[in-house]
Amino acid sequence: MSGKGAPERATIAATDLSVVVLAAEWHETISDGLIAGSVRALDAAGARYRVVRVPGSFELPVAAKTALDAGADAVVALGVIIRGGTPHFEYVSSAATDGLTRVALDTGKPVGFGVLTLDDEQQGLDRAGLPDSHEDKGFEAADAALRTALLLRDLRA
Repeated sequence: MSGKGAPERATIAATDLSVVVLAAEWHETISDGLIAGSVRALDAAGARYRVVRVPGSFELPVAAKTALDAGADAVVALGVIIRGGTPHFEYVSSAATDGLTRVALDTGKPVGFGVLTLDDEQQGLDRAGLPDSHEDKGFEAADAALRTALLLRDLRA
């Protein structure tokens, strides 16, 4: 499982941060689990947030850029891309990953990366933070976004 070696983290205080959680509409069960994990992390930290659905993972970068330009301190980008029999998987995965990286660098604000790139649906169910899941990638993505926002604030001080 890819979560092996993850650091133990104490809860942080992020009451003054505003976050937008962007979640692709595809693969609703997995996506809903990712959202729930993100919300748990944001609630635990006391951050202000809103959840916005986007049509798919390809649309995450432009929505993230818009949210950050509109004043969000961080974005959590959640999506589910499952490999199929065509090159579509590689194109969408690459576009989402490269686009979100570019958004973070261009805006100087964090984008928590919760886009799952999977070989099959079971891998997503194992990572979605559901009751039988082994990992909670939505929680991890939100936690990373919050911690990075606080780190960047400290670096700029």
